[in-house]
Amino acid sequence: MIRLIGILAGLFFTVAVLWAFGNGAYTAITEPAAPTAEHEFHKHPRELSLASDGPFGRFDKQQLQRGLQVYKEVCSACHSLHFVAFRDLAALGYNEPEIKAIAAGFQVPGVDPNTGEANTRPGLSTDYFPNPYPNDIAARAANNNAVPPDLSLMTKARHDGGAYVYSLLTGYQKQPAELLKKFPDVKTPEGLHYNPYFANLNLAMAPPLTSEGQVSYGDGTKATVDQMAKDVAAFLVWTAEPKLDKRKQTGWPVLGFLIFATVLAYLAKQQVWADKKVKKG
Repeated sequence: MIRLIGILAGLFFTVAVLWAFGNGAYTAITEPAAPTAEHEFHKHPRELSLASDGPFGRFDKQQLQRGLQVYKEVCSACHSLHFVAFRDLAALGYNEPEIKAIAAGFQVPGVDPNTGEANTRPGLSTDYFPNPYPNDIAARAANNNAVPPDLSLMTKARHDGGAYVYSLLTGYQKQPAELLKKFPDVKTPEGLHYNPYFANLNLAMAPPLTSEGQVSYGDGTKATVDQMAKDVAAFLVWTAEPKLDKRKQTGWPVLGFLIFATVLAYLAKQQVWADKKVKKG
């Protein structure tokens, strides 16, 4: 009797699940969801070509240094790099004195050795890029109630990584008249900024790159908004995966070894079973 009740209960739940699935599918087909502004006006990231792209790509250290400069002079006012230590910048071609000078340009949390009270001090090469705000409350107060995200892994956390960062930084614009005509209730709220490359179209961050020459590149590269956006996007690709070059350098020999081992194993198999095939014939 108990077994019968169990079978009936299982059948009941199976039928209920199938009915719910069928009803949902029927509703989705016959009553499609109403179009939304986000669905119609959100854009996929623009194409971005970086030296690190592709299986043979390598980081362009000069571009990464320019990207670091853009981060230091523009982005670091709001965004942190929690997972990047100043000493990691050696991979970008900086020597020890240069790294110490870069670190000293940042104030990091410290402790007064005399009083034991919290304070700030110039950064050391062993420190990590600091958060510009002491806590989330201060961050919200300074950014229209939004907490600026850490950028260390941003290009790994977003689809199309570097292209997303590049598109976002260069995508600020006025709301299209077509959008306001079709969706009059989605006007960008005061304090936000329209950007079609952001998921919900409205972004709390004001345009950080606003004019040509906002930074002065030491290598003579013209600092247009487009160039600065590309450079900082390349830099954030590096912060998210600093071992990319070594991984590719290691990957190709490993792949070659695996191919060689596969061919060797096949030839060995042919040799071992050769007499068996002859006897069978």
